[in-house]
Amino acid sequence: MHDRALYQQILGISSPWKVSDVVLDHGLKRVLVKVDHSGETKPCCPKCGKPSPIHDHRKRQWRHLDTCQFQTILEADLPRVDCAEHGVHQIDVPWAEPRSGFTALFEALVIDWLLTAENRDGVAQLLGLSWDEVNGIMARSVTRGMARREEQPLPHLAVDETSFQKRHEYVTVISDRIGGTVLDVLQDGKKETFADWLKGLTKRTLGAIETVSMDMWKGFINAVLEVVPGADGKICFDRFHISKYLVDGVDKVRKQEHAKLMAEAGASVLARTKFDWGRTSANIDNRSRRAFMALTRLTLKTARAWAMKETAAGLWNYSSRTWAEKAWKQLIGWLERSRLGPMIKVGKMIKTHLWGILNAIEHQASNGKAEGINSGIQRIKSIARGFRNRENFRVAILFYFGGLDLYPATVARDFSRRAAHTKPG
Repeated sequence: MHDRALYQQILGISSPWKVSDVVLDHGLKRVLVKVDHSGETKPCCPKCGKPSPIHDHRKRQWRHLDTCQFQTILEADLPRVDCAEHGVHQIDVPWAEPRSGFTALFEALVIDWLLTAENRDGVAQLLGLSWDEVNGIMARSVTRGMARREEQPLPHLAVDETSFQKRHEYVTVISDRIGGTVLDVLQDGKKETFADWLKGLTKRTLGAIETVSMDMWKGFINAVLEVVPGADGKICFDRFHISKYLVDGVDKVRKQEHAKLMAEAGASVLARTKFDWGRTSANIDNRSRRAFMALTRLTLKTARAWAMKETAAGLWNYSSRTWAEKAWKQLIGWLERSRLGPMIKVGKMIKTHLWGILNAIEHQASNGKAEGINSGIQRIKSIARGFRNRENFRVAILFYFGGLDLYPATVARDFSRRAAHTKPG
């Protein structure tokens, strides 16, 4: 009797439910808590909430928080009701979410551990769960969180591709550029998929969009131009991707010049300097700065290419669109006259997309938070050693970076603490 009363209190079970028995199995190190429906009141249909006659009973079990290192299992013969309007349905229980094999408190524990450890395999091993069981808890929590999201203005969007697997397979990550949370993850990088997502927004939300920050992928550009009103003044090509093109151009010049120096003299001053040329001068540590800056003053093609890259880095600081346009056009002219094939190619790309670069400068649109999310996604992917399918990848991204209310409805949690956990540092 004392055991039943204790678990009645611990589990927070109240009428019409009651703990009917507690069975301790030392061999299995398990506590089986049997819960019965008292029958004092007629159970209700889970669809409409109307009291309905019982059709039959089905035995169900749920994993609960351990009791003194003993695995605790709740067991109940759940009534199925025959609703006149909705037919036969199993009733809901107050201690677990529908279609879950775990109590709400146990799912909350798993969520807390996942947010802290960021490792599904480790959490599964520590709690004696399978990978699929942990993944199921994550998927349910993301489904709950997405359903709880309320419509809100999305003035500043960021859209980017991130690799799902090798062989150039990608998903599209859409995020709130200012808030730094992921809004959704699309299954591919196609124009039609992104356009359909935009079309799913309300007219009010679409009209409130002020900027859409992206790389120069034609599919993303065309999707926004097709759906978002006034898109030609809202599309912003972010600094990170422009800088990446310039860094790649410098590296190609370096490789060509290094190969030529090795062929002519058997030695090259460019050996082992790849990463130095990729950094801005302000980010070179003092120890190597003097030697590297001496290289930049030599009559090297790579030094000229690097100077162009450094000039471009300073052009993002303009506040006037007019002056910014003048400065970027001067840089484009320098790139196109450089006689350096890779830099000429970059110059043509910048010239074609200058309108979006100027939009980014005018709106002061930075993709810093989106790139931070992308780095976090790559870390999660590395810890998980890859994902078997896109949906599991989507669940993981939204679980950690969606800023969602992940916990079961019956579990009270302070949302500010939860939100802090949803962005791994």
